[in-house]
Amino acid sequence: MKIKKNDQVVVISGEHASPQPRQVLQVLQGGEKIVVQGVNQVYKHVRRGHPKSPAGGRLHMEMPIQSSNVMYYCESCQKPTRLGLRYTLVGAKERFCKKCGTACGSVSPAKAKYSQAGK
Repeated sequence: MKIKKNDQVVVISGEHASPQPRQVLQVLQGGEKIVVQGVNQVYKHVRRGHPKSPAGGRLHMEMPIQSSNVMYYCESCQKPTRLGLRYTLVGAKERFCKKCGTACGSVSPAKAKYSQAGK
């Protein structure tokens, strides 16, 4: 999956679908599931003596959702969009917006065999 931690995404399907962008807090299971801020909130009941809540009670937390239910939110086009992968001139792989073509961050460092600078 091309979604990373701290990306802005829009939930497009499910109970929490809305057009407003939200932040990705965590990516789980190799990108299959993600935890999005303010989405799929539940109460977890914990016993007394738990490390997160020594007094016990209910913890308010976000649970993961399927990554296919979200789309990346591009800051430059201000729209939800798909992400693509491409190589830069120096041979580094980067993510890019499929609507406007702007770069959205690198994925891997430069490799000589993909470099087009010397050709």
